[in-house]
Amino acid sequence: MFTSFSTFDLTRNGVQLHGRIGGRGAPLLLLHGHPQTHAIWHRTAPVLAQHFTVVMLDLRGYGDSGRPPADAEHAAYSKREMALDALHVMQQHGFGRFGVLAHDRGARVAHRLAADHAQSVERLMLLDIAPTLAMYRDTSEAFARAYWHWFFLIQPPPLPEALIEGDPVRYVRSVMGSRHAGLAPFAPEALAEYERCAAIEGTAQGICEDYRASATIDLEHDRADIAAGLKLTQPLRVLWGEHGAVGRCFDVLSLWRERAADVSGATLPCGHYIPEEAPHELLAEALPFFNATPRIET
Repeated sequence: MFTSFSTFDLTRNGVQLHGRIGGRGAPLLLLHGHPQTHAIWHRTAPVLAQHFTVVMLDLRGYGDSGRPPADAEHAAYSKREMALDALHVMQQHGFGRFGVLAHDRGARVAHRLAADHAQSVERLMLLDIAPTLAMYRDTSEAFARAYWHWFFLIQPPPLPEALIEGDPVRYVRSVMGSRHAGLAPFAPEALAEYERCAAIEGTAQGICEDYRASATIDLEHDRADIAAGLKLTQPLRVLWGEHGAVGRCFDVLSLWRERAADVSGATLPCGHYIPEEAPHELLAEALPFFNATPRIET
């Protein structure tokens, strides 16, 4: 899926960070969501690489990145810790300032990255999320039914882990296939990659800890930002699927304007999995937003 990209494996505080890099130009970091890997970008990364140096990262707990052990505070999977992973990867590749395009869980990492390291994030585009604190605070029956996994995965161990580990492929297909378009949008090779990685030992714990962190320590960090009056200062563009639950259940733009100073956004004709359901529409948004310039061959 990524023939023009090279793989990398870096280590931060004992955690392996796996990803791919390719292209030429201004640096652009791509972050994936649950229960996927950097393979979500297979329809967009080759085009982006004609304009940018594209760095794709598997979040800790996912893909071929490491799965650190759980801790009582869920700090190892906080978005603050994941943001430090992303920052480390970009700095190790020589990028002190960069753009970020991120989906789902990766978009929550991107939010924290931009908040904690404003000097490093030039601008960011977030796909199909509202702020985590607002989504928990404003949960409705419709949202709880659509995003049942938010409440399943945060239950105390070991029950959620055991149920996922009993049939990880079924878990992936159930979560992804229950949305707007079913499994039809996913290329067989991408789906096979998600299934392979879901079966890696420790993935179930990593996924659960990611969500447990979002329901605990991440909310503490968000509340501290709000109490201090901190807002994102970078240009922020948010996109969401017209057939997805986020746009139905939340006023996406209004919620982001509570958390960022420079916000714009739009609905795309798809469901939750924007990079795979609507790659052309996403590229039409991302290229001008990140100030793409034509690649000049020399």
